[in-house]
Amino acid sequence: MPGQRKRKRSRERAYRRAEDVPGRWEPLFSTQEQAEMKEYVRRLHAEGTVTDPSQLRFDTFCGRLVHPTSYRVSIFVPDARS
Repeated sequence: MPGQRKRKRSRERAYRRAEDVPGRWEPLFSTQEQAEMKEYVRRLHAEGTVTDPSQLRFDTFCGRLVHPTSYRVSIFVPDARS
C-alpha cells in the first residue's frame, strides 16, 4: 500500500520517544481541515516552538457519514521528575 513505510516509521519514532523518555502526549490543535493543520505546524516551526520533528505527533481520525474526518497535532512533554 502506498505510504505504508512512511506511516510505520512515524509510529515507530513516536513509540521510541515514549519509551526512551518518560512523559506524555498533549494535544495542541484539532481541526477538520487538513490545510489548517499544515498551516498550524508551519507556524510552530517558524516561531521556533518545535525544533525537533519527533516531538510532534499527527493523528488522523477517519470519518464516516456521521462523524467527519478530523486531524489532531500533539506534542511530547517529558515528565518533570526525570
